Amino acid sequence: MSRTQPLRAGLRPITIIFFIIFTLLLFAVLELGKHTLAGWLLAIIALAGFIFLRARFWADKPLSYRLLSWLALIAVSACILFISRPPVKVVPAVIGKNGGVTDVIHTKQGDVTGILTADGRVEVYAGIPYAKPPVGELRWKEPVPAEPWDGVLAADHFAPMAMQTQNHPIMSSLTQIIGYHDYKISLSDNSVQPASEDALYLNIWKPQGDVSGLPVLVYVHGGSLQTGQPWYQDYSGNGLAREGVVVVNMGYRLGIFGFFADEELAAESPNGTTGNYGLLDQILALQWVQDNIEAFGGDPSNVTLAGESAGSACVSALCTSPLAKGLFTRVVGESSTVTAPVPAHSFRSYEDALAAAEETKARFGASTIAELRALPAEKIVDEMNRHHHITIDGYVLAETPWESYAKGIHNESAQLQGFNRDEAAPFIMFSKANLKNYEEKVRNIFESPYAERVLALYPASNDQEAADAWEKIENAVLFSYGHYCWERQAAAAGIPAYLYYFTKENGRLGPWHSGEEVYLYGNIPENSSLYDEGDRKLSRAMMLSFRNFIATGDPNLNPDGSTSSAQSVDSTDRAGAALMPRWEPAQGADTLLEFGSVIRCVDAPYLELYEILDEMYGVE
Repeated sequence: MSRTQPLRAGLRPITIIFFIIFTLLLFAVLELGKHTLAGWLLAIIALAGFIFLRARFWADKPLSYRLLSWLALIAVSACILFISRPPVKVVPAVIGKNGGVTDVIHTKQGDVTGILTADGRVEVYAGIPYAKPPVGELRWKEPVPAEPWDGVLAADHFAPMAMQTQNHPIMSSLTQIIGYHDYKISLSDNSVQPASEDALYLNIWKPQGDVSGLPVLVYVHGGSLQTGQPWYQDYSGNGLAREGVVVVNMGYRLGIFGFFADEELAAESPNGTTGNYGLLDQILALQWVQDNIEAFGGDPSNVTLAGESAGSACVSALCTSPLAKGLFTRVVGESSTVTAPVPAHSFRSYEDALAAAEETKARFGASTIAELRALPAEKIVDEMNRHHHITIDGYVLAETPWESYAKGIHNESAQLQGFNRDEAAPFIMFSKANLKNYEEKVRNIFESPYAERVLALYPASNDQEAADAWEKIENAVLFSYGHYCWERQAAAAGIPAYLYYFTKENGRLGPWHSGEEVYLYGNIPENSSLYDEGDRKLSRAMMLSFRNFIATGDPNLNPDGSTSSAQSVDSTDRAGAALMPRWEPAQGADTLLEFGSVIRCVDAPYLELYEILDEMYGVE
C-alpha cells in the first residue's frame, strides 16, 4: 500500500464536501472582512492540519470524535478571524506610486508640503488642520481656528473621517458587490479607515507648479449628515485639478457631534447658537480658504461651493446663512436641497431638535451637558440617526431657506444643480412597494384629497406597477421637488440656474443616487470595465461644463472667455468629449439638460406631482 492511500481512505466523501464548503466560507469571510495576510496564512495551516489529522488519526474514531474535530476547527477559525481583524490605517494622499514631495507652501498657520500624483500633474495636500480638535470642552461648541504649528507639516495622508458609526468590513464589501458592482479581490486592502472626533481637516488638489489666479471649488461630502469622508475617489479633486481648478474639501462634524441642539448649549454659546455645528465647521473651512487659498494658486474671489446629497443640503442652507456671505460666489447642488417649503430630509424644527436632545440625555442618564461631554465618543456615536438635521438656530440660519429666498436673501450669483433618474432606488431597496401596501405608503405622505390625486396619477394594478410608481414618487418627494423649488426661487431672485438630469446607465451605479459624481468630477478609472467609451465621453463633456461653471459661472464659457458649445469647442478642449449642446439657464424648471446616452434638453419629470405638492404645501 502506498503512503497516500491511508490519507485518501480516511476522507469520506461527506467530509470532503463539508470541508470544501467550510473552506470557501472561511476564505470568503477573510476576504470580505479585509483580514490580514497573517489570518490567511493561519487559516491555511489550520485547514491543512485538520485534513491531515482527520485522515491519519481520526478516520476510524467514533462519530463523537469526528464531530469534536469539526468543533475544534470552528473554534480555531474563530480565533484566527478575531486576531487577524483588519487594523486601522490612515489613507495616503496618493494611493500607490507617487511623484514625490512638493515644494513648501506657506499658510497663515504654518508651512506644508504635499505629494505629487504619479504622473506629476497634480499636487495633493491632505490633512491640513483648519480648526482645533472639537473634543473635551470644545465638543458642541463653535469651531475654533487651528493653532499655528512649527516646522513643516507633511500633508501626505488624509485625516480620520468624522466620528460615525461604521459598517463591519463585510457589510462594506457586500455594498460594493451589490450596490456598486465594483468589488475587487485583493490582499493589499486589509485595513479599515480611521474615524475620530478630531476630524476638522481639509484637503487640497492643485495643478502642479507655480500657478496663480485659478478658480476654486470647495466640496461638501454627503452621507445623510451621519457618515462619509472627504477623500472618496468618485469626487476626488484629481480630475478637476488637471483642468486648472484648485479643489478643496473638508471633514466636518456629523450626527450627534455636528447637529445636537440643547438649550444649555445655546445659553453657554456667546452667539446663542446650538444644533448647527457641522455647518459652522463648513463656514470656518470656507474662511480658511479665503485666508490661504492664494498660496495654493487659487483665487479667493472666485470660489464655487459644491455638495452632493446631504452635502448639497448644506450648500443650499449656506446660500441663505448670513455667516457665509462673501465666502463663495457660485454653488453646485447635486441630488438634495433643504429649499422646499417643508424639506424632505436633513432638516427639522428647533423645537424638534431640542426635544430629541432631551430624549438622548434621558437615555444616558445625563442631566447636564457636562455629563454628556464626559462620555466617550464611542458611547454616544450610535445616536447619529437621531441627530443629523440642520435646524433654525437664529445664528447660522434665522429662518428656513424657503423663507429667506422669498425675501430675496441669498449668497450665490449662479447655480448649477440637478438630480438623477433613479435617486430613490438604493433607499427603497429593502422596502419596495407592492399592490398590497402601495396605497398605504402613498397615504403616509399625502393627506386627502392629495393622496387620491397621486393614486390617480400613478395607478397600479400589480406588484411591479406599484413598485415602479412608488419609486417615482420617492424620487420626486425626497429629491427632485427640492430642486424644482430651488430653481424657482433662483428665477425669482434673478439667479441663473443650470439644471441637469442624469440618466446614464453603466455597469456600476448607473443613475442611482451619487452615480453622477464620478462623471462630473472626471474620475472614471482608466482601466475600469464598468464604463465604456460612451461613459468616458459623457464624463468629459460633463466635467468640462462643470469646470467652466466653476471658472466663469457659465457652463458654456471656457476660462479664457471662448464659447464651449458643441459647435465651437476646440479639438484640444473637446478631445474625447460627447457632443454638448448649449446649456441654457432654466426657465421655471420645466426643462432640464439630460446627461445620458445623448446630451439633450428634455421636459422635466414629475411636473404634475410637483403641482400636487405645491398645493399641499400652500405654494402660490
